[in-house]
Amino acid sequence: MAIRTEGTRSSLSEINVTPLVDVVLVLLIIFMVTAPIIQTGIEVSLPRTRTATAQDPEQLAVITITRDDVLYYRSKPVNFNNLGQLLQQDLADRTQPVFLQADEDTRWKTIVTVLDEIRASGYENVKFPTKPLAKESR
Repeated sequence: MAIRTEGTRSSLSEINVTPLVDVVLVLLIIFMVTAPIIQTGIEVSLPRTRTATAQDPEQLAVITITRDDVLYYRSKPVNFNNLGQLLQQDLADRTQPVFLQADEDTRWKTIVTVLDEIRASGYENVKFPTKPLAKESR
């Protein structure tokens, strides 16, 4: 025979925060790992020269050509046929420099074709950013 006790049971009214903390920590780790990946720009291996100067690409009109001949304008992929129109919409001052950076393995024909499109849009001040040569140790 089972004995039953008639007592009052209080319900558990506290929230268990341990699973919540676990989920938040996992999300924090995921964001910490993915944030540097999202912030990276276009991977281009620029040629090295002795006269390279540093430029701030945030403030400039930068056109990038990757080694796979993919064209970017200000870090956004762009169709070659729309490049002239984008430049005319974005740059009112035609004397402002346009920076054309290309991977060192990009075909010369691609570079010349993009340069021709820039100049056909009315922009003659085109600059080619490079990386500085490594200093030789003596």
